Amino acid sequence: MAPVPGSGLAKGLAVTLRTMTKKTVTEQYPDTQPELPPRTRGVIGLFEENCTVCMLCARECPDWCIYIDSHKETVPAATPGGRDRSRNVLDRFAIDFALCMYCGICIEVCPFDALFWSPEFEYAETDIRDLTHERDKLREWMWTVPAPPALDPGAEDPKELAAARKAADKLAAQQQPDRPGQADQSGQADQSGQPDRPGQEDRP
Repeated sequence: MAPVPGSGLAKGLAVTLRTMTKKTVTEQYPDTQPELPPRTRGVIGLFEENCTVCMLCARECPDWCIYIDSHKETVPAATPGGRDRSRNVLDRFAIDFALCMYCGICIEVCPFDALFWSPEFEYAETDIRDLTHERDKLREWMWTVPAPPALDPGAEDPKELAAARKAADKLAAQQQPDRPGQADQSGQADQSGQPDRPGQEDRP
């Protein structure tokens, strides 16, 4: 059967009419900021106090876009006769976002929670060299890191929290004074071992 002339045009107009009656989903960016998911990978923030210069993030980065410099300092002994210790001091921590592919490996491998995702994405630059963010700039991104989501009501406590509670309960049990009456019970137990009736030892 031959197609009716103009049927394709009628179908196209029908689609247009159906679309016109639906609510628009276009966001007028940048006049209106988009609502981003809580786990959006925008930019990486650095919490410098947690960084121990272990270099795990720089070694695991597939793009080699993390630059870290440090030096060692001697920490005097805390007690007399103790041994001096050395620690790493962070001198430079920079991320080149012109090379970064936002895989998040550096955040996952950090054992001390020094790197966090921020949903901020408006940091375009006219010069590519300005996309290398030093530690001061990375520290500023920490103010935009959202709070972690709350746990589900039926979820288990984190293993760190469970271990801390177990240690606290054990310490409280050790510091708890003896219950009243325990000494009396022990005294009665000692007396129970003695002969109660005279003449028991004389029996053959």
